[in-house]
Amino acid sequence: MLRLAIFVFLVHAGVALAEGRRDSACLAMSEGEARVIPAAFGAPLEAETVRIRFLGHASFALETAGGTLAVTDYTGYIGNPDVVPDVVTMNIAHDTHFTDTPDPRIPLVLRGWGDIGQAAQIDEELGDLRVRNVTSDLRGPFGEGGRKDGNSIFIFEAAGLCIGHLGHLHQVLSDAQHAAIGRLDVVMVPVDGGFTMDPDSMAKVVTRFRARLVLPMHWFSADGLVSFIKRMQPAFEVEIVSGPEVEVSLESLPRRPTILVLEPALIP
Repeated sequence: MLRLAIFVFLVHAGVALAEGRRDSACLAMSEGEARVIPAAFGAPLEAETVRIRFLGHASFALETAGGTLAVTDYTGYIGNPDVVPDVVTMNIAHDTHFTDTPDPRIPLVLRGWGDIGQAAQIDEELGDLRVRNVTSDLRGPFGEGGRKDGNSIFIFEAAGLCIGHLGHLHQVLSDAQHAAIGRLDVVMVPVDGGFTMDPDSMAKVVTRFRARLVLPMHWFSADGLVSFIKRMQPAFEVEIVSGPEVEVSLESLPRRPTILVLEPALIP
């Protein structure tokens, strides 16, 4: 019903799909289409492919062809208690983005904030997955008094793909931060309309990455989602799918930048 409501809203709002094409800044990109496959999470993957499942809020599960499982913005519950991630990330110390009591079976728990006055520095390899971070500052509740380096942007590298999760982004990124993040093929972006950043600023950040696949997250209403989408057009196509998962490889990335709206669902 939510998917249908958003789709109808988009149609009546006159949100048109893009007709032009934009050059990519990514390296070694091949043409093709992103494929949404209604497979059970954990089913075997083709080589050089990553499965991404939107669990809800800002949490995604990423599974590599080698069987490594990562969960972003881990809060302690991902659905099936028998599924144990190999690595979980928490970008800020906020109750919808972290937990103080992670499942003790998880081998690697990565917190995206350091001690007061220190930035978290993360660069880990686990199986066929590399996870690293770039920090950004948090603002206070009224725009001031925030915490320096309080948010982590996590970058997941697998199957030749660079997948970025912007976390609870409160600031337009600097040239140095963009350089440290590097190329992104897939970017997970908060589109809440102002809890993180205003739609115009967030659109500028995402546009600069020039990722081929944009996965909206951290949205609380159709209005916030549609507002972001409208700002990204006509440069980006829009695809709304009836399901929480997408399987991505370098070869299957869309030829044109695409916003892919996934329906959130926990791991069954």
